[in-house]
Amino acid sequence: MNLQSRNKIEASFSMASMTDLIFLLLIFFMLTSSFVTPSGLPVNLPTSKASVIEVQKTSVTITSDLQYFVNDKKVSRASLETELKNSLKGPDGVVVLHIDASVPTGEMVYVGGIAASLKAKVAIATKPK
Repeated sequence: MNLQSRNKIEASFSMASMTDLIFLLLIFFMLTSSFVTPSGLPVNLPTSKASVIEVQKTSVTITSDLQYFVNDKKVSRASLETELKNSLKGPDGVVVLHIDASVPTGEMVYVGGIAASLKAKVAIATKPK
């Protein structure tokens, strides 16, 4: 007598829905990680009540000992305008200023004036209160 079960159990598992879920999570993290690009230089930013995240293309950092950096590249004060002109590549650029809290306001105005003369928008990086 040959007894066989009519209901056969398949041991396969479909990974299609799991692959879709992983793909969507990967896209989400890739998009959200590009919104915030912090400066790699140690600068003590001033605080403000309202802080808006700005997508930055060009960043200018001034450290407490008055060293200038354009996109983490050290430049002199005299060559700051030419470096900004090369990194902006057009009038619709955004310059984000990462300036130490101990730096005099005149230095911020100097860099902001250069960016304004290049017809770029100027944003000041702060940390929230």
